[in-house]
Amino acid sequence: MPNMQAIEIIHPGPPDVLQLTQRPIPQPGVGEVLIKVAAAGVNRPDVFQRQGHYAPPPGASDLPGLEVAGTLVEGDLAGDNPFGLKRGDPVCALLAGGGYAEYAVAPLAQCLPVPDGLSLVEAAALPENYFTVWSNVFDRGLLGRGEGGAHETLLVQGGSSGIGVTAIQLAHAFGHRVFATAGNAEKCAACEKLGAELTVNYREQDFVAAVKQATGGRGVDVILDMVAGDYIPRELDALAEGGRLVFIATLGGSKASIDAATIMRRRLTLTGSTLRARPIAFKGALARQLHDKVWPLLEAGKLRPVIHQVFPAAEAAQAHVLMESSAHIGKLVLQW
Repeated sequence: MPNMQAIEIIHPGPPDVLQLTQRPIPQPGVGEVLIKVAAAGVNRPDVFQRQGHYAPPPGASDLPGLEVAGTLVEGDLAGDNPFGLKRGDPVCALLAGGGYAEYAVAPLAQCLPVPDGLSLVEAAALPENYFTVWSNVFDRGLLGRGEGGAHETLLVQGGSSGIGVTAIQLAHAFGHRVFATAGNAEKCAACEKLGAELTVNYREQDFVAAVKQATGGRGVDVILDMVAGDYIPRELDALAEGGRLVFIATLGGSKASIDAATIMRRRLTLTGSTLRARPIAFKGALARQLHDKVWPLLEAGKLRPVIHQVFPAAEAAQAHVLMESSAHIGKLVLQW
């Protein structure tokens, strides 16, 4: 079996445990395809996996990497193939692991055609963020379908992250007022350029007071939260009646003290999810929703991936250093 280059985690630790190695090219199974990878997105869960805090689900590759773009080489195209993909097509795909490699196997249901007008590097920045935001903001958070009506408001914590810039652009494209938090003036300006009406520098301002003032005291309908911890009680204060708080990470800790009476009295919903271990059928359904509702916006230029820096794949460790510094705005991508 021929070999490929890949980036492996030699043991849990700092960024320099990411090492270039040789691995056999993986072989697709039933319902899977093999992709010749042109580029792979770098995501915060990759950092957690490298540190030993986020093991791959059973059966997934031990290599990091949750999203790729490249060329469909071969595989089982006879099953669930809603987009009519064929050998040689440019595709992007959501993975449970294995993206930091020259070849990756993905379930066909989790592969999407590269939107017209986007490069493979740009397409590699799409799957993890767009699947996550669509699932959490629009499906779980019900943005636009709650008590606030069709033009509900969204607060994005960490608006300059890969997830953040995606959430801002998507919600803005669907006609919602968007607010965000970020850690410095440059990041705040970037969020506002993407469609945030107001971005709060959380090091200098109270986001609760800022969004209350911007909404005439009402609060926001949905909050997308990557922080949790001591943000949670403050976020409950920032929510409107019937508001929804959606957790997708716990960078500030997983525990908080909350007032259940506030939740009952104001009809608040606390929810959240992880994506990596969800069934293929669930992710495939998300892929179809994205293709139907979001891909046309990408092809029309109304949405665009925001890429901060592209690294040669062999420099994955440097990409992780930058990711951990949080100095970036948008996505980091590895290119073969």
